Amino acid sequence: MVDPTRGVLYPARLPQFHRLPPPAQVAELVEWCWIPEWDIEPGRSSRQDLVSFPALNLVVESGGTVLSGATTRASSRELTGRGWAVGALLRPAAVAALTEEPSTLLDRVEAYPAPGLTEAVARAMSSGEGHRERAVAVLCAWLGERVGEVPAPARHANAMAELLMSDPDIRTPEQAAARLAVSVRTLQRMAHRHVGLSPAAMIRRRRLQEAAERIRSHADTDLATVAVELGYADQSHLANDFRAVLGFTPSAYRADAGPRRA
Repeated sequence: MVDPTRGVLYPARLPQFHRLPPPAQVAELVEWCWIPEWDIEPGRSSRQDLVSFPALNLVVESGGTVLSGATTRASSRELTGRGWAVGALLRPAAVAALTEEPSTLLDRVEAYPAPGLTEAVARAMSSGEGHRERAVAVLCAWLGERVGEVPAPARHANAMAELLMSDPDIRTPEQAAARLAVSVRTLQRMAHRHVGLSPAAMIRRRRLQEAAERIRSHADTDLATVAVELGYADQSHLANDFRAVLGFTPSAYRADAGPRRA
């Protein structure tokens, strides 16, 4: 599993946050599960900023179950009071069983009909020691039953996403298509059907996540070096990507990436 803070823009400001591996029987459906828990004093809040993975999430909270689409920009949520969420970062193989058109969910969250799931996860989350593992088991068991057997095209879509999001040598859709032995058009259709984003957008998201992590973690690293190492044409290209998705420059992010003072 990747760094548990990858995609989190300000990890030092997170409330209690866990990423857990899925049970083996749903490994083709779920990349990992994630559980934030928070208890924030009255009158205060905690803003969480993310450059999310190019994937859908199935999320259970006390108020219900939602399906959250892939995003085209940074997203944020203001946490207040006390609460929790149990989410599954879905692999492409799970998506076809949950929505016909994942592109219609871009930058959107919709209530998802899952009778009994919210209550079952809530019981697990209130069950004492080991509650996170039990909540993950409940969510993943429901998902496995909902999806059923994974067909070969869905497995191919999983291979596509894994390649685009993990191989730094893949910098263009053409390279990815050649590696997967499909046409670029087939690759594009696969990404549209199982993620809702283009292959190029998925590659850009991987590079942006990696750039944010390096900029945040290595204060002395030159931004031009980061740009070159991650396949950007130059530092200006990196800055343009930051502004387009996050709304600020790499330099501004580096200056603001430390813990927020009370």
